[in-house]
Amino acid sequence: MRLAVIPARGGSKRIPRKNIKMFAGKPMIAHAITAAKSSGLFEHVVVSTDDREIAEIATEWGAEVPFTRPKELADDHTPTVPVIAHAILACEALGWRIDLACCIYPGVPFIQTNDLKGALALLENSAADYSFPVTEFPSAIQRALKRNGNGRMSPFYPQYELTRTQDLEPAYHDAGQFYWGSADAWKTNMYLHSSGVGYLIPNWRVVDIDTPDDWQRAEIIYNAFFLARTHE
Repeated sequence: MRLAVIPARGGSKRIPRKNIKMFAGKPMIAHAITAAKSSGLFEHVVVSTDDREIAEIATEWGAEVPFTRPKELADDHTPTVPVIAHAILACEALGWRIDLACCIYPGVPFIQTNDLKGALALLENSAADYSFPVTEFPSAIQRALKRNGNGRMSPFYPQYELTRTQDLEPAYHDAGQFYWGSADAWKTNMYLHSSGVGYLIPNWRVVDIDTPDDWQRAEIIYNAFFLARTHE
């Protein structure tokens, strides 16, 4: 069985109630639920939450909330892996036999079902424990600069100061949308990045929504690229 787990705690601080705040006409978490369900990849789409209102809205949009996330796994410092491991164990206690689980973050309005499918295929054709979307940094990280209190600039990597950008190795970062992994990996391996394969997606579809400015930028991109497609 393949399980989707959407971890959505209620204590968002920088954007209060972020996971159920309206985005493009529906609660933010609904974008993740809709993508998971429409992909056809999952027997169950589960939301792991400590919040009653989030649970109610998730259920209204077609997700299951068969357990309540314990408080010790719902604070600002809880890593992702223990939350998903807890969800898998809670679902297995219901008699579900889970082979693969996909953590889908709740704040991902740009998520694409083809990316979910592509990253799954990549995992199944590798020996890795995890698979997740990555995107290329927009600028060469080897040419990164630091700025002191007087505004004076200096390179982090002086040895690359005169190297042409096109001669530097590309670098990638986690897109922060979802992670595929075997049930066993989620239970035993905390190291998502060093144990995973990266599925490449374009960086215009990657927005980390942590601040009101991030939210506004995401709305602008959504209206420009996604909403426009629905009216073609």
